[in-house]
Amino acid sequence: MTTIADLIERALAGLDDIGSLGEDIEDEWTFVTELVAAQRERLAAIGDHRSLEPATAEAEAAIGAALDEVALITDPHRAIDWLSTFPDLVALGLREPLGGA
Repeated sequence: MTTIADLIERALAGLDDIGSLGEDIEDEWTFVTELVAAQRERLAAIGDHRSLEPATAEAEAAIGAALDEVALITDPHRAIDWLSTFPDLVALGLREPLGGA
């Protein structure tokens, strides 16, 4: 059985991947590292209160699709854009509020 914690773990790995790519832009390094830290905290908070909950098939599919998109990103500027977009997709897939609310 896949849990919400499992999905959050996968999402955090995807976030780290695009964060690493975004860090390649030297002028954006501080912004990227701070945004990754904030988004990691946001996703971890979801995991903290729902970690043992079984993941629905829909949540698995939604987060899997978002991770598939993240895997296609090769441009560091696009990666930076996705540092804000990706966590909202994860939240949406888990039926959590958007924007970290």
